[in-house]
Amino acid sequence: MDAYQSVGIRRRLRRFFRKDGRALIFAMDHGFEHGPVDFEPVWEHVNPRVIIRKVVEAGIDGVMMLPGIVRMAGDELKPDTGLMVKLTSKTELRPKEDQLLQSQLGYVEDAIKLGADAIAATVYWGSPQEDVMMRQFAEIASYAHDLGFPVVQFAYPRGPYINEKYGKKEDYRVVMYGARAAAETGADMIKTYWTGSKETFAKVVDAASGVPVLLSGGAKTENPVDFLKLVWDVIEAGGAGAVVGRNIFQRENPEPMIRALLKVIHENEDPEEAAKAEGLI
Repeated sequence: MDAYQSVGIRRRLRRFFRKDGRALIFAMDHGFEHGPVDFEPVWEHVNPRVIIRKVVEAGIDGVMMLPGIVRMAGDELKPDTGLMVKLTSKTELRPKEDQLLQSQLGYVEDAIKLGADAIAATVYWGSPQEDVMMRQFAEIASYAHDLGFPVVQFAYPRGPYINEKYGKKEDYRVVMYGARAAAETGADMIKTYWTGSKETFAKVVDAASGVPVLLSGGAKTENPVDFLKLVWDVIEAGGAGAVVGRNIFQRENPEPMIRALLKVIHENEDPEEAAKAEGLI
């Protein structure tokens, strides 16, 4: 049975990662996590069908969505587009002190029924609610792995103790710790923060010990070349690519940015050259 499970996990991971072992994945959970206000810069993208259609046509490797968005826009995916369904989340309508917990909003069976190739969940390492999320992830990973599905952990260190001891959640020591914790709890793919330099991000990759580490794209960078350079540094540090939301959907024409990112990630193209080729500069 183990052999079947392992083959299933490997085959489904290849829906996201090309032969170079890298991937560009579009993130579409912001309407829930941050609110529709995130779409105000380009309001038509509040409709998931519109933006999913654009990113798929531009050649994205995979898409990450919450279950309800898959129901709305899943038909826009091509057969070779990887689908990652995230089963935990939170809103910013909660009181501040309760925002260090991600709650479960779906189950592994739901993700499979929706056609998922991978199943994702978040753990806020260092949060006062770390234990709840750790148990959620363990239960999701155990069941998904039994059925041959890879599991992605959004390994995000955050919480008052981290701020007190390290100053910020992007300190490489805690990002590295979160990546290691993700690997040790059974993640098949890790999404986490940029640590500020190639040298420190390389330590995060090392700590993950072979589990692919992808950049969490974060807030929109006004100059597209700056973001392309950041992703270039991730690749140079041994990272496996990026999971990008706002740096795509907050742009009026996201397709050139996606194509430039694909050039940087999969063709090792210089960020400025990729930007020029796609008319970004």
